[in-house]
Amino acid sequence: MAIIATNTGGTSYEPIQSGIYDARCYSMIHLGTIEENILGTVKKLNKVRITWELPTELKVFKEENGEQPQVISKEFTLSLHEKATLRNFLKNWRGKDFTEEEAKSFDVEKLVGAPCMINITHKKSKDGTKTYAEIGSISPMKKNAICPEQINQSFVWTYENFDIQKFNSLPDYLRNKMVNSDEYKLAVTGGQEHESHDSKSEQIDDDLSF
Repeated sequence: MAIIATNTGGTSYEPIQSGIYDARCYSMIHLGTIEENILGTVKKLNKVRITWELPTELKVFKEENGEQPQVISKEFTLSLHEKATLRNFLKNWRGKDFTEEEAKSFDVEKLVGAPCMINITHKKSKDGTKTYAEIGSISPMKKNAICPEQINQSFVWTYENFDIQKFNSLPDYLRNKMVNSDEYKLAVTGGQEHESHDSKSEQIDDDLSF
């Protein structure tokens, strides 16, 4: 498994160059219902983290692993309300909107393995000292274009299929979010608060099936 999270600090971090890339979704992590501060208001939101690999952009992160694709992630609230960010994002990816019936219950796990094109843009940190890469937009692959085959192993995390080994393989900062989610408390601690951690596929056709 190669879950390479976006670097959140350190002097060696180099953001992915801005531009349009072939990409393939390979990781889907249900973070759970967590508190977020939005413009000074604390809200509980059911969140998911989706990660794409850029199979044409290879880099050596660790000598023992050789070249691996650069990756980029984005978090969404799990909502397909007509004004929801996730719905608009998937609409652009699919090249079409959801029907009323589809929007009632859409399994985001279907996205794992699906190809696309993403436009990566840059933004500055609040203090202006760092530059980060983010997904500016997404679209289907161009007609007759073929995305290179998936390199990283597919990774799906859900609370319904709680796998402690998978959970412990996640980066600390993700686990620190997840241990205080409603779903984690219910599954592991019987609904009690949990202290943060201090320590440390199957291929699908490129025709969009979602």
